Amino acid sequence: MNRSERTGSAAGFWSDTEKGGIGAWLLSTDHKRIGLLYFWSVFGFFLVGVVLGLILRLELMAPGRTIMGPDAYNAFFTVHGVVMIFLFIIPGIPGAFGNMLMPIQIGARDVAFPRLNLLSWWLYATGAGVILLSLVTGGGPPDTGWTFYLPFSGRTATNVSLAVFGVFIVGFSSILTGINFVTTIHRLRAEGMSWGRLPLFVWSLYATAWVQILATPILGITLVLIIAERILGVGLFDPSRGGDPLMYQHLFWIYSHPAVYIMVLPAMGVVSEIIPVFARKPIFGYKMIAFSSLAIAAAGSLVWGHHMFTSGISDTAVLVFSFLTFIVAIPSAIKVFNWVSTLYRGSISLDPPMLFALSFILLFSIGGLTGLILGAAATDVHVHDTHFVVGHFHYVMFGGAGFAFFAAMHYWLPKFYGRMYARRPAVIAWILMFVGFNILYFTMKVLGIKGMPRRYYDYLPEFATLNLVSTIGSWILALGLAVMLVNLFRGLWKGEPVTEANPWGGATLEWTIPTPPPTENFAEEPVVTHGPYDFRRAGIP
Repeated sequence: MNRSERTGSAAGFWSDTEKGGIGAWLLSTDHKRIGLLYFWSVFGFFLVGVVLGLILRLELMAPGRTIMGPDAYNAFFTVHGVVMIFLFIIPGIPGAFGNMLMPIQIGARDVAFPRLNLLSWWLYATGAGVILLSLVTGGGPPDTGWTFYLPFSGRTATNVSLAVFGVFIVGFSSILTGINFVTTIHRLRAEGMSWGRLPLFVWSLYATAWVQILATPILGITLVLIIAERILGVGLFDPSRGGDPLMYQHLFWIYSHPAVYIMVLPAMGVVSEIIPVFARKPIFGYKMIAFSSLAIAAAGSLVWGHHMFTSGISDTAVLVFSFLTFIVAIPSAIKVFNWVSTLYRGSISLDPPMLFALSFILLFSIGGLTGLILGAAATDVHVHDTHFVVGHFHYVMFGGAGFAFFAAMHYWLPKFYGRMYARRPAVIAWILMFVGFNILYFTMKVLGIKGMPRRYYDYLPEFATLNLVSTIGSWILALGLAVMLVNLFRGLWKGEPVTEANPWGGATLEWTIPTPPPTENFAEEPVVTHGPYDFRRAGIP
């Protein structure tokens, strides 16, 4: 059965048969196909990370040994972190939905450098393959945590060098994607697509791309220095060789805190697209949301030191980084205020994309507020390196970027596949995921306040009950994920055909072209005459 028969509509870009079979995908320069390659790759690694996380929670379900020993536990939480951070969250929304949608949303036929775009995916796939190879070769899976902190990562006999090299390759993919997106947004906008008419998703990708270009090379240099430390014994970070481990922390977090915004800014863009469509109102404060994306990218690059309040940096540095941490919360708060203002007196439709978007607002807000607790040195000293940090991090990353990724899946994938999932199972999945998520991670915050350290294989009996509750929450969350996946992907292959171009009633350009999109996106270059959320001028009731 061909794609046209399966969708019940025009085959669109699926009918491009310049090469048959899988070659049409692996060698295609079509941004939509590359976006789907990214999507299936990052989603596959997300499932791997979920399984690893469930195994970790099983081990922590009760004190003492449950299903593995301490060495295996260290390896599992390292691989879980590396897979989720570098192979899912960072490339997830920009690589998948950014590639699929950004050129269409600005009225372009493709990105500025299509071959470079394909190379970006191949670098991502190659780096991911090298990381996976590190798990089964050498001294075994790395056991350093995803931060690869020195001096331990310079001394451990596990296969850290190969894992670090894989992350290094993935970093190049991120840099090239950033260059491609910035050039595309500057040079390929359609006639009438002024900066004031860019969809907010595009604005978020633009801000993210600058962070990718400017911050990722620092990570690349730092990773090379780890390899040099291990292989050449140069002694840059190992104090026994005259090195300074604090220097490594500075270099690592100069990238890795801006990387938080590489993960979250595109998620904010997704939410900014969904909220006005399902509230049937123009977005409130368009300019402030757009400029706040740039402000987050800029200010977020200056706050890395709040990860190091207990490391021995000077009191002056602690004061400055704490102040800047509170400053960067302001543009994030502006976004939340404007989203809620958009909802006020709107005609709200609680379809699955909207439910996940609303979850993002609540969960990200909880994560952001608890981040201020960590940004204040007086409180950070007490909860640093406890499960409170683990809970905060997952509220921002999974509750933020993860739920926004699910919102984007439910909102845009029917446009590209030409079929719709069932609404009722999607809502049931959202309920299970929302409840399970909060049981799992809010319990971790309570454990952290009570003093349970993170990254520990075992713990005191007084923490046993809350750890059991947290593990039960992980089962509820996993059940919700399973229901969501079965329903969504069954719908994309066997669901009701989407016969209209604009099933949700959006006003951005992707909803003006057929479903699925044609290979060239537009029959002729569009002329933009209204803003992306001006529903009346777009002729949408």
